[in-house]
Amino acid sequence: MRQIPGAWHRTAAGAGLVGADGSIHPTIFAEMSALAAHTGAINLGQGFPDEDGPAEVLEAARSAIANGANQYPPGRGIPDLLSAIAEHQERFYGLHLDPAREVLVTAGATEALAAALLALLDDPDDEVVVFEPYYDSYAAVAALAGARLVTVPLRWPDFQPDLDDLRAAVSDRTRVILVNDPHNPTGAVFHSDVRDEIVRLAARHDAVIVTDEVYEHLVFDEPHVPLATLPGAGERTLTISSGGKTFSTTGWKIGWISGPAPLIDAVLAVKQFLTYVNGSPFQPAIATGLRLGDDFFRGIADTLRAKRDLLGEGLRTAGFEVSTPAGSYFTVADARALGATDAAAFCRALPQRAGVVAIPLTAFATPEHRAEYATLVRFAACKRVDVLAEAASRLARLA
Repeated sequence: MRQIPGAWHRTAAGAGLVGADGSIHPTIFAEMSALAAHTGAINLGQGFPDEDGPAEVLEAARSAIANGANQYPPGRGIPDLLSAIAEHQERFYGLHLDPAREVLVTAGATEALAAALLALLDDPDDEVVVFEPYYDSYAAVAALAGARLVTVPLRWPDFQPDLDDLRAAVSDRTRVILVNDPHNPTGAVFHSDVRDEIVRLAARHDAVIVTDEVYEHLVFDEPHVPLATLPGAGERTLTISSGGKTFSTTGWKIGWISGPAPLIDAVLAVKQFLTYVNGSPFQPAIATGLRLGDDFFRGIADTLRAKRDLLGEGLRTAGFEVSTPAGSYFTVADARALGATDAAAFCRALPQRAGVVAIPLTAFATPEHRAEYATLVRFAACKRVDVLAEAASRLARLA
C-alpha cells in the first residue's frame, strides 16, 4: 500500500516513533507495559497508581452517575468544577481567576497541552522551547502543529538547566516556553533562578509560557511555586493541571487550563473541536477533591515521599546511582555500574534479569541528544508499599 499522506507521520516522527526504515513503532510505554504483562514483571515503568483515590471523590462520581450527570456537560466545564479550580488556585497560590472566563476543563492535561500548542503555533518558523528530557507528547504536538522544538538540556544528577543554555534557546522565534514543573521524567523541581529567568525571557521575546503542573501537590521539600504567581508572568502564562495524579484517578482524564481570558478563548477555539467535552460525572467528583482539607494534600506528598525513599534505597542496594527527586512520581537512576551502555536495551532485559519493568530516559530525548542519557533509567514510585518492597527485593538480584 502507498504511503498514507498527512500530518500523522510528522507527529509520529516528532515523538520518535518512526524507525530508520520508515516503520512506526509503539510508544515505549506500550512496549514496556506489554513486556510487564508478558513476563509477570512488576511494572515500575508507566506512571499510574495501583491504589484508588480518596473515598469522597469516588463516591461523588458514583452519586453523579446515579443522579443523571451522564450527558454532555457545558463546553467550558460544569460551573462547580470551574469554581473549584478557581478556589484551588486562590487557596494554594493566591491566584485570582474568573471561573467563567479564565478556566477551561479538558480531557486531561494532555488535551490541554495539545489544544494550547495547536492554538498558539501557526508557522513553520514558530519555536517551542522545552526542557529535555521531556514528556513525549510535547514533541508530538509541536510536530503536529508544524513548529520547531528547541530543547534545553537537563543534566544528571540534579537536572537543573544551565541558564546560559536557556538564554541561548529562547529567541524572537519562540512562541511558547513549555515548562513541566515538577518535571517528568526527572523528578526535578526547578530552582527560583530558573523560574525567574523563564519569565524574564518570555517577556523579552514576547512568548507565551505554558506550564504543565500535574504533579503540583507531589512536591517533597518545599511548596510548589506556579510560574503564573511571579511578577510579570500572569498576563502571558497558561497553567495546566489535572486531577489524575493528585486524586489517583488517571483514567478519568479530567484536566484544566487557566490563564488570561483571551488566551483561554484561543485554546477553547481548538479544544471544542478535539473532544468537545468529556467526563460529565467525573467533573463534580474532581470538584469535591479540590475542596478536600489541607491534611489530604499534605498526606499525599508525605506518602509519596516515603515511597520515593523506599524505592531509592532499593535501587542503591541493587547497584544503581540514584538522583533523588524533589517531586513527581519518578526516580531516575544510572545503570552504568550495572554494565548498561544502552538504556533501552537494559530496560528490555530487566524483566528477565530482575522481574521489574522501567523506562529508558532516552525515550524522552531527541535523537541527537540520546547519548547524553544513554545509561539513565526512570522508575515510578506511585505503587503500593508492598509492591515497591517486592520490586526492591527483585532488583537486589542485580547486585
